[in-house]
Amino acid sequence: MVDMSLYAAFLVAAFALCVTPGPDMMFIVATGGRGGPAAGVMAAFGVACAMFVHTVAAALGLSALFHTLPTLYHVLRWAGAAYLLHLAVKAFRDRSVPGEGGDTGGEASMRRAFWQGAVTNLLNPKVILFNVAFLPQFVDPSLGHVPSQLLLLGTTLVVMGFLWDGSVGLLSGQLGNVLRRSARVNRWMNIASGTVFTGLAVQLAASPK
Repeated sequence: MVDMSLYAAFLVAAFALCVTPGPDMMFIVATGGRGGPAAGVMAAFGVACAMFVHTVAAALGLSALFHTLPTLYHVLRWAGAAYLLHLAVKAFRDRSVPGEGGDTGGEASMRRAFWQGAVTNLLNPKVILFNVAFLPQFVDPSLGHVPSQLLLLGTTLVVMGFLWDGSVGLLSGQLGNVLRRSARVNRWMNIASGTVFTGLAVQLAASPK
């Protein structure tokens, strides 16, 4: 179904993309640092699920809407920036003390980390445009089944990304658990996370199409 030489080249390129720090990885590190290892992994899983949605959209040709409806791109971009600012405000205002009350590490906390990762990625139109530009480079139209080829490539990228990002989220969460034993350090980590979310929001809002 795919050209194996193209697929091998894709694996190399995809690995390079996965290990290169980007907005998703920064978000996962910040989430893991605040919420612990499980939160970091769940944030990575949320990002991966959102990436799969983008992959399906690319395979079905839905991503091309951004070229014909540029307004949709900007609406999604500003919505994503607003959501990241919302997360930043929550982090800045967080005065919780580790181990006292709350649901840190609980089911609700894990669901929240998952949905935050998923929504943040889904509301980033640059991810959609990336799939449109990157995946077709490794498709051989002469083999037919172009949507299936795009789906296979995208799914491969999602799996590779989750394995890497999940590991990063796990490690950042473990480090965060050590540091957050101090209430003062925990407060500074919340500030650092809020700063990361704010930076990501500004980057998304300021970036042109």
